[in-house]
Amino acid sequence: MIENVRLSLLLILGGILLGTAACNKTVQKSEDIKRYGDRKDYHSFSNPEQIKVKHLVLDITVLFEEKILKGAATLSVERTGGQGTEPLILDTRDLNISAVEASGDGGTKFATVQYQLGAKDPILGSPLTIQVPRNVTNVRVTYSTSPGATALQWLTPAQTAGKKEPFLYTQSQAIHARSWIPIQDSPGVRVTYNARVKTPKNLLAVMSAKSDRVGKSTTGQYGFSMQQPIPAYLIALAVGDLEYHGLTSRTGIYAEPSVLPKASKEFEDMDKLLRAAESIYGVYQWEQYDVLVLPPSFPYGGMENPRLTFVTPTLLAGDKSLVGVISHEMAHSWSGNLVTNATWRDFWLNEGFTTYFERRIQEEVYGPARAEMEALIEKRQLEDELKTLAPRDQVLYIDLKGRDPDEGSTLVPYVKGMLLLRLIEKTYDRERFDAFLRGYFGQNPFQSITTGEFITYLKDHLYKEDESLANKVNLEEWLTKPGLPADAPEPQSSALNDVEKLGAAWVAGKQPLAGMPTAKWSAAEWQHFPASMPKPLDKGKMAELDKAFNLTKSGNAEIKFVWLMMTIRGKYEAAYPELQSFLIEVGRRKYIRPLYQELAKTPEGMVRARAIYAKARPGYHPISSETIDQILK
Repeated sequence: MIENVRLSLLLILGGILLGTAACNKTVQKSEDIKRYGDRKDYHSFSNPEQIKVKHLVLDITVLFEEKILKGAATLSVERTGGQGTEPLILDTRDLNISAVEASGDGGTKFATVQYQLGAKDPILGSPLTIQVPRNVTNVRVTYSTSPGATALQWLTPAQTAGKKEPFLYTQSQAIHARSWIPIQDSPGVRVTYNARVKTPKNLLAVMSAKSDRVGKSTTGQYGFSMQQPIPAYLIALAVGDLEYHGLTSRTGIYAEPSVLPKASKEFEDMDKLLRAAESIYGVYQWEQYDVLVLPPSFPYGGMENPRLTFVTPTLLAGDKSLVGVISHEMAHSWSGNLVTNATWRDFWLNEGFTTYFERRIQEEVYGPARAEMEALIEKRQLEDELKTLAPRDQVLYIDLKGRDPDEGSTLVPYVKGMLLLRLIEKTYDRERFDAFLRGYFGQNPFQSITTGEFITYLKDHLYKEDESLANKVNLEEWLTKPGLPADAPEPQSSALNDVEKLGAAWVAGKQPLAGMPTAKWSAAEWQHFPASMPKPLDKGKMAELDKAFNLTKSGNAEIKFVWLMMTIRGKYEAAYPELQSFLIEVGRRKYIRPLYQELAKTPEGMVRARAIYAKARPGYHPISSETIDQILK
């Protein structure tokens, strides 16, 4: 009987302890959500917590002469909370609203309703507040865009490869969708969509959706359907003299006719990359993966619009050395498009995961050596950029309230985020981490989540496998402290180490350039060689390098960018004409922002920068122009 009493006491005590542990776990989970789980989107006027857009039907005409889109957006909505009488609030920027109607019967009959276009905020645009009936199901907004819409770039024939036809493309990320569609422009709001687009008959329209045709329409009319719910920033449109080349049954390339052969050869491994990605993290859920090569004014390396990635032609190096960008945008099909950051404060959930995933795809297809070289170069670039950033911009869980979310698009969410994931992988081992990520993508498809929700999922599904390891990763330091933590992983590359040693020996006068084994160097080694040199490098040394390797005329945009940065620092005048040409011809922010920043550090550099920019600005996308305007004041 005494033993039974003891057993009962043990069971009671065990229950208390288990209950306490469960309670503590719940408290911890609440603390993570409380600290890192704010779902309030400070970059949107919309009210999805009361009434949410679920589906979009877009009916627009592309007017090149007027540089506007004109038509209507019909939004299927549902009430999600509140009293049932709240208005629908949409995000807009410089839209000309001509009519607003609502329907309560599924969109059969529409009636005019009252609306108000609010005052313009310099970052957010203007709220469109629509007084809708309690039983509203559909809202139709008839409108046109502004010629200066921040998402749209209208190119003249002279600004294209073919020089014959005009070109239009959109860039909706981060909060530019509102400049061409009245919508709840928040990554936390996901919609499906259909679109009807009318263009001049000699041009092809493509969108981030399934098209009703591949070639040009004789009527200039095109239909599109996106059945998977996506945030507004992933809605994309391009119109131009485009042709299509299918690589496999589910991959292909769109480009201008003169660019298409080179692009098809450069990106011929796309299906291999896609299969490699699926082997690691599960089935690709968007059916088709195509790439559109845009004119050089495109402000990014790539944009992960589902089904149709937009890329810059600066990737066409001729040796597949820059297809890492394709790997990156493809990886977004899981991290970003499938599971999305709920707010722009959580941006690292998109880009850190994707950069980590990119390296894994590269490793699978091209081998560990190449993947490690590229990871090491990225870490060195991050270390350089951190020296130029304010402490508030060096953290992963960045506070962007009152700021343009484009300000958060530094290397920090990409590379610091990647290094955090590499640390977790190293702590728990790759096999367990891969299983965790497959579950993460598999259990949260087509969802938008916060940093707090990710941390909760991490602790519930990975940390529980071995809680003794959990404290080895200081998540708070990684998320909220500037700089790189001391335990940040260091990618290893013996090849790049050898390149650094050769460069140091040459600078010290101990190694002639003629004796270097450069014939077998990869593009990454060529990129790292000048990047590892002293800053600034003596002009005589720069002339010697240029004479030996013709770096000023490099056909690889990454190598040329590194060299042009050295040109500015070292005041190597011989490369100034190429610097000007590069800044005029290329609009990619990754390149032009640092180059203008470096020029602006000296009075003579500022004069040169402004002279170049006066010629270059008309060819830049509005996103790039906004960035450079601020640098050059």
